[in-house]
Amino acid sequence: MGYILGKMSYPFNFRKTFSVLSSLSPPSFLPSFPISPIPNLLGLVPRSLGNLLQLNHLDLSWNQLSGQIPRSLGNLLQLTHLVLWQNQLSGKIPRSLGNLLQIPLSILNLTQLEYLRIGENSLQGSIPDEVIAFPNLISLSLTGNLLNGTLPSWLYTAPSLKVMELSQNQFSGHIKEFQSKSLELIRLNNNKLQGPLPSSIFQLLHLTELDLPSNNLSGVIELSMFSNLPNLVYLDLSYNNLSLTSNTTATVNLTSLLLSSCNLSEFPPFLKGLKSLESLDLSYNRIEGKIPQWMQEVGNDSLLYLNVSHNFLTEVEQFPWKNIAVLDLSSNLIRGNLSIPASRIKVSSLICNVTFLQILDLSHNNLSGTIPQCFGNLSDSLGFLNLKKNKFYGTIPLTFAKGCQLSNFNLNGNLLEGPLTPSIFNCKGLEVLDLGNNKINDTFPHLLGSLPQLQVLVLKSNHMHGSLCVNSSKSSPFFSKIQIFDLSSNYFSGPLPVRYINSFKAIINLEKIGSTVSYIGENDHGGRGFYTYSIGIVIKGQYMELVKIFNMWMIIDLSNNQFEGEIPKVIGKLNLLKGLNLSHNNLNGGILTSTGNLTSLEWLDLSSNRLSGTIPNRLTDLPFLSSLNVSENQLHGQIPQGKQFNTFGNDSYEGNKELCGFPVSKGCNIIELAPPNVLEKDGSKSNIACGWKVVLIGYGCGIVLGMSVGYVVFQIGKPKWLVNLVESQHEKRRRRMSKKGNRSNRRRRI
Repeated sequence: MGYILGKMSYPFNFRKTFSVLSSLSPPSFLPSFPISPIPNLLGLVPRSLGNLLQLNHLDLSWNQLSGQIPRSLGNLLQLTHLVLWQNQLSGKIPRSLGNLLQIPLSILNLTQLEYLRIGENSLQGSIPDEVIAFPNLISLSLTGNLLNGTLPSWLYTAPSLKVMELSQNQFSGHIKEFQSKSLELIRLNNNKLQGPLPSSIFQLLHLTELDLPSNNLSGVIELSMFSNLPNLVYLDLSYNNLSLTSNTTATVNLTSLLLSSCNLSEFPPFLKGLKSLESLDLSYNRIEGKIPQWMQEVGNDSLLYLNVSHNFLTEVEQFPWKNIAVLDLSSNLIRGNLSIPASRIKVSSLICNVTFLQILDLSHNNLSGTIPQCFGNLSDSLGFLNLKKNKFYGTIPLTFAKGCQLSNFNLNGNLLEGPLTPSIFNCKGLEVLDLGNNKINDTFPHLLGSLPQLQVLVLKSNHMHGSLCVNSSKSSPFFSKIQIFDLSSNYFSGPLPVRYINSFKAIINLEKIGSTVSYIGENDHGGRGFYTYSIGIVIKGQYMELVKIFNMWMIIDLSNNQFEGEIPKVIGKLNLLKGLNLSHNNLNGGILTSTGNLTSLEWLDLSSNRLSGTIPNRLTDLPFLSSLNVSENQLHGQIPQGKQFNTFGNDSYEGNKELCGFPVSKGCNIIELAPPNVLEKDGSKSNIACGWKVVLIGYGCGIVLGMSVGYVVFQIGKPKWLVNLVESQHEKRRRRMSKKGNRSNRRRRI
């Protein structure tokens, strides 16, 4: 049978390969299956696998297999390990696999099965519910599917079950009482489970990980109960409807405690005993005041991740967390001056003494003063620095070392002035630079174009000025990975930056998007997986705060500047562009017909310029265009009709007096004669003749009148009434053109 392995296609000897696998001894328990899978497989799972009757280990995980699981696998009666993890399989598990619709009842016949892993696929239906099933099952992993219904009864009684991974499905109902005590790992996060936590959870003495976030669990839980579980190291109860209480100190050796959105109003005393804690998440609670002094006992030398964001903290004191890697204090009420530690805040002394800090988020607080110089000294380890929405003032004094590791630098929404620090160009890995909504006074920093990883650049609402033209003759591309380019509400002038736009390879679909994830961000080093970047931007005329930046967002916003000249033709190459805003400039010329090539475009704003000509009919072919604004220009002619254009209101076109047709009130004086075959269908040719008679009569009358006026002019000279009439019409036309020119020169800043 021909099969694709990597980039080569050749007959593949499955019998030889799986004979080797079947000779391996059954593995001891591990959360991840220890036998190496066959790599880089594409296409369907071959039916011929069902001929390997002696096979007892089958691992096809981490490939790109698609389609349904073949029925022939039901012939493998000796199978003890089946791993199909991380593929693109779909449909229902075949009924025949039980000899081995929904997961079939016959699968329960696999009495020797020890490991069943079919995670990260698109399996549907429910798990068969039998009291006695899988007596030898050690590990069950069905995470990342579309399975629903209640958890089957045999899960609570399976005598050998150590691993239960059913996260990211659609399971509902209550978690019942566990009869078996063998469980070591329970992952049920991201489901629809509800009701209280069963009391038998606190009797699972071998339990090391309990992962229950993002469900609908309710009730009151006394945290000290988890002290009954001596092996518990990981506990996540976040994003439920639970209420947690804590009266005593913990005696458990937890390394990760994640209690985000758990209705906490204080730091639970339960924390005092957690000497080896590495990750602590208390975000999205109602904790007020300051972090208590006794918190210095918590994970003194071990704490790597601390997230207390989205609370009501007002004060922070110095703590000896010298090994902290992720510190998130964002969205609180913390006030004070970072540069000069005061009695009410000593954040700078905490931060400046940290050696391995990688993510620091102090955004959305009331911090003021100048930015501490030590932040620049941390740049050889710091990858994420977010000081957005505070009250920092002065210049940007940071001095970034040549080995700068910054990938995200956000100072948006402060009171910073002066030019940009040139040392920012040392940060070669910079992906997101957001300096918007400050008072930065500088010309455009052209060297930013040489940063090879830069994807998001926001300099909006500053006092930046000058031209964006590049004088350099270098052929190297600028901003080759840029996806969001926002220079709006500044004082930039001259023509639009043709050379830059021509180098936007990611938007022209010439540069492959580097990240394989859905959002731009980085690992948080704290067990939470991923730390996403946020950004504020105008979308379809409305300001929006994007908590996450979707990896395929492609936006150019050059609005509210003083750009002039025509819209460059290179704009028509940006075939992945989702949003284009060139409004409130001094652009002239026409709307490019090639704009119809931007098939991904969702919003287009060209308002308040001096554009002339007609609106190209090709714009009606843009399938996703849902917002259009060409108001306050000098456009004329008929507005294109059909498709998306039937949804745009009058405000999309106002201020263009010569535009006509739906939806504006002015009609178009266009006589469209129907084709002859249509009119001749009823055999009524007299209508045509009548129509032509009217045209000929008008034509004849026009000739007679013209000849009469001409005769008078020749005989007696220019009549006064005729001269006045012509000059009056000319004067009206001149005033109308002057008025339009004055209006388009007025510039509105938002």
